[in-house]
Order: sequence, then structure tokens, then C-alpha cells
Amino acid sequence: MEDSVKAAEEITQQCLQHSDVNWLLNRAAHGLREAMDAEANAHGTSIRGQIVLSALAQNLGRPYSQLALGHALGVDKTTMTALLDKLERSGLVVRTPDPHDRRARIPVLTEAGRELQAKLYVQLKAVEEHSLAPLSPDEREVLRSLLRRIIPMQHIEGSCM
Repeated sequence: MEDSVKAAEEITQQCLQHSDVNWLLNRAAHGLREAMDAEANAHGTSIRGQIVLSALAQNLGRPYSQLALGHALGVDKTTMTALLDKLERSGLVVRTPDPHDRRARIPVLTEAGRELQAKLYVQLKAVEEHSLAPLSPDEREVLRSLLRRIIPMQHIEGSCM
């Protein structure tokens, strides 16, 4: 077993020495996602649930329909329904009828959902800061700036979660 772990570490080191941006971005994202998901789980939700809560919290003036929310987050209807079902069972979201389309539902944060989203936002920023601790504050901003530049603004099929 120890030999296989050592071999995996060698492969990882070889990959890190190469310029495979896809591998590097995915490894960095995987580590950050695991740390954030552990923090969210400690508060009774998941990182996906927190992303949904944050999207709803940021969109107070123009509520999303369930379908539009899924589209905005790059999540298919089935996955969005399951996420909202969990959030609703936890008392964090309620779904109200859309006054413009009787078939559609509008997810709305409850007070408990708003409180959890705000609390978790702070906790997850701390997780992010810990993950980025090897970088200086200037390097962190450069990283964010570079990532914003390569992320396309138009909708891309596929999940951001």
C-alpha cells in the first residue's frame, strides 16, 4: 500500500511540474470545494446548497423562477429540484407560485435561510483565505483577476457547482 501512495505522490509532483492548466485548476478547485463542503456540511447543508442560498440572497429585487435559477447556475432541472427540496425540508427556502406562470415556482429564502447564508458566507470566506494562505494578498488578487478574465460571460452549458 505504501508503494502505491508513494507512486501517486510522484505522479502528482510530475503533473505539478508541467503546465497542464486544466489539471492544475481542477486540483485547486477540488481541494477548495472539499474544504468548503466540509464547512457547509457542519452547518447542515452542502456547498451546492450554499451556492443556491447565495444566489437567492443576491437577487432580492427580481426573484428567479426555479427554472431560471437553475439556468443561471448551470444546473439541470432535476438537480435544482432536488437541491430546493432539501433546502425546503430544512426550512431554508419556500417555493411560491409565479404570478406570471401558474406552472412555475419561485424559490424564496426564509429568515432561517437568510441567516444561514450570511453565517456560512463568513465561514466560507475564512476557508478560502486559509486555502489561499500560501499566496500573498497581491497574488490572491492577481489570481482572482486572471480567473475573471478567462471565464466567459455568456451562458455555458454545464454546472458551476
